[in-house]
Amino acid sequence: MKIKKLISKKKQKLAVLIDPDKFNPELIKMAETCNVSFFLVGGSKLYSGNITTTVRLIKQISKIPVLLFPGDETQLCAEADGLLVLSLLSGRNPEYLIEKHVKAASKIKQLGLTTFPVAYLLIEGGSISETQKVTHTKPLSANNILNIVNTALAAEQLGFKAVYLEAGSGSKQNVPERVVSAVSKNIDIPVMVGGGIKVAEKVKSLLEAGANVIVVGNALEKNVLLLNKLAVNFKVNK
Repeated sequence: MKIKKLISKKKQKLAVLIDPDKFNPELIKMAETCNVSFFLVGGSKLYSGNITTTVRLIKQISKIPVLLFPGDETQLCAEADGLLVLSLLSGRNPEYLIEKHVKAASKIKQLGLTTFPVAYLLIEGGSISETQKVTHTKPLSANNILNIVNTALAAEQLGFKAVYLEAGSGSKQNVPERVVSAVSKNIDIPVMVGGGIKVAEKVKSLLEAGANVIVVGNALEKNVLLLNKLAVNFKVNK
């Protein structure tokens, strides 16, 4: 499977982020009829959940592709359809810029996982996110759009295949549309947007601003039925 077909500038897609600590089989079943193009599996930090078990359970229920979205080098498994190799370019902590990847590289090769490098940009979302706590980095100010655009441009020039604009799990605010628009207009690689997305109207406005992939996780953990409302913004384009 080619990840670039799932994450591209050609079609706007909906992805559901699954935290192994909060696995809900009903959400997986519902995704089959809600225009979900792929699942992302992972978390900033896992407590009781298991990556391999979660991926296997998803695949028992659904035929939707499953990509790993690892918080660290332990969140890997061969059963996944691919791996987003994340680098936290919004921060300056070398552990999350490169060191985590160094630790994971040999296992990724051993497992034969298809990789897709993604620049992860944490944008302030009105609260301290779990990502911020775990990585000990500060988010980029949503008011400094030039800095965000330049960071996204640097990511493209470094060879990353997509930019992920993240407000943080459970954040009070989503990434502002003006930020998404500015980034989308200045880079030629896909723009993924997640964090703080809780209503269908917000999904529509983010897509209109230029988002190529909308990622929703925390809001669906609280209300599975929300997926039905979000799905109307997408066509069946798996």
